[in-house]
Amino acid sequence: MRRLFTIATSLLLSAACLAAAPGHAESPFTTDPAQVPAGNYVLDKDHGKITWSVNHLGFSTYYGQFTDVDAKLTLDPKAPDQSKLDVTIAMSSVGTLNSELDKHLKSDEFFDVAQFPTATFKATKIVVKDERHGAITGDLTLHGVTKPVTLEAVFNQAGANPVDKKYTVGFSGKTVIKRSEFGITAYVPAVGDAVHLELEGEFKRVD
Repeated sequence: MRRLFTIATSLLLSAACLAAAPGHAESPFTTDPAQVPAGNYVLDKDHGKITWSVNHLGFSTYYGQFTDVDAKLTLDPKAPDQSKLDVTIAMSSVGTLNSELDKHLKSDEFFDVAQFPTATFKATKIVVKDERHGAITGDLTLHGVTKPVTLEAVFNQAGANPVDKKYTVGFSGKTVIKRSEFGITAYVPAVGDAVHLELEGEFKRVD
């Protein structure tokens, strides 16, 4: 046992020395937005989700997701305020792992998917707060109503995805909206009016 411990320790020390040695390969990823190539990016639908949560009768917080999201992003690291973001959400993709609740949410009492099959967000203003944080204000159209909404965004990292080798940039975001402002008033205030949204997206470079 002591010999095995000695061998393992030696291997770990060797790996640490190699990592610190001059000329050792740098990480293929960056958390510096200035290093990201300018261009057009599209959301990887398999890694782009919107998670929502709402207070339920004061007893708990209920969670669900929208899983069918399309988005196009135009990045300009030298002028980040000139970047563009357009998002389309298929409202029929609302999911809670409860089929009856999903059906109810799609009905005219809530999202009325038959009449309003999509929601959209189009960025109108981007404010950089620091190297990795910013505020994205845009027009959210939901349930036939358009209102300005501001997302607090975080740049996670960028680099060649080790799985598909495509250049990828990753972001997280969050905001809170009042569903009543979009005409979705069923069971307010028993079921909360404030809806918390958390967004995760991986965007692939397309040019």
